[in-house]
Amino acid sequence: MRSDYIFTSESVSEGHPDKVADQVSDAIVDLMLANDPESRVACETLTTTNRVVLAGEIRCQPLYDAKAHAQTGGWAPGALTQIEEAVRGTVKDIGYEQDGFHWETLELQNYLHGQSSEIAQGVDAKDNKDEGAGDQGIMFGFACNETPDLMPATLDYAHKILARLATDRKSGAADFLEPDSKSQVTLRYVDGKPVGAEALVVSTQHAPGYYFHNGEGDAKLYGRLSDYIRSVFDDVLPEGFVSDDTVIHVNPTGRFEIGGPDGDAGLTGRKIIVDTYGGAAPHGGGAFSGKDPTKVDRSAAYITRYLAKNVVAAGLAERCTIQLSYAIGVAEPLSVYVDMHGTGEADPAKLETLLPQLVRLTPRGIRTHLGLNKPIYKPSAAYGHFGRDVTGDLFPWEKTDLADKLKAEF
Repeated sequence: MRSDYIFTSESVSEGHPDKVADQVSDAIVDLMLANDPESRVACETLTTTNRVVLAGEIRCQPLYDAKAHAQTGGWAPGALTQIEEAVRGTVKDIGYEQDGFHWETLELQNYLHGQSSEIAQGVDAKDNKDEGAGDQGIMFGFACNETPDLMPATLDYAHKILARLATDRKSGAADFLEPDSKSQVTLRYVDGKPVGAEALVVSTQHAPGYYFHNGEGDAKLYGRLSDYIRSVFDDVLPEGFVSDDTVIHVNPTGRFEIGGPDGDAGLTGRKIIVDTYGGAAPHGGGAFSGKDPTKVDRSAAYITRYLAKNVVAAGLAERCTIQLSYAIGVAEPLSVYVDMHGTGEADPAKLETLLPQLVRLTPRGIRTHLGLNKPIYKPSAAYGHFGRDVTGDLFPWEKTDLADKLKAEF
């Protein structure tokens, strides 16, 4: 592992077209789980100019039951209205009231249908068979001590910059901002620790006129936007990180008035590195949003983050990566792998044996330990699934309640 280097991570805002799709998909997950905690959901969303398209498979008896509601295509009375309200409400919360994408006037197409019985037979618990994994795959969790959130600093700051923009946009403190934006943070590391910002980039959709490029636009309005973004950099990054040597780009292409799903189509699951660790750790490849917690793409990624974070919080390592693997229909993981990247104060092999004793790593065991069968997912769909504050039932995988038990073992 190199000790001196430069590293970069990016984030995208809640108004980015892919993130709109993620939030809509998770709004559907939350709706189903609110009606039935044992719902099965795999909801994909497409967003484009004034249109949202839903597709995927569900099982939620209060809302969808092919036999009970055969005459209405499987949908219970009022179910389609609830889905439409969830979609429009999500877009409204983000703040889209533009000609090209408006929560009230967008066209919604719903192609959700019942879950395959062949998938259900492998996943559902039955007789003496425990609930199996919803799919095969590998999942990674990661934690490091670069920030109080135990997240890679580059991604942590990239998320916080955009979250600040959204807060100020919605409060009116930055009324020239529109919902779609991206950030990128490049930090310099010395002895493995971040010490300063090499480059900072923000591209944000803006109100008409707030640009200046190649002599075109309004230099005064652009200056207001640029000065505001620079003030956010100073507020979010640690004191002294932003210096005269930091390269800063604010809307480097110039005008950015057409954005969101009107400027580019969005799809669920296209920002998996933004969702996780910003490239600082491996990714198994599966997206989270739109999936109920029986899908190990989601729940096992959450439990590996939880375990890695507790290892670091316990002081057993400065960096920790954990991998799990599963086979569809099989309850127990096929493998458990721990890597402390040469920073550990404990034996990784011992942890590989100990961690499954502290948490049952079957799909049901994970959901029970973290309390995942609840409508808690839409807030996770923007600004990262990890490194978030635990509030009520939200982000239970960020708890460090295993740290003392782990300390006692070493």
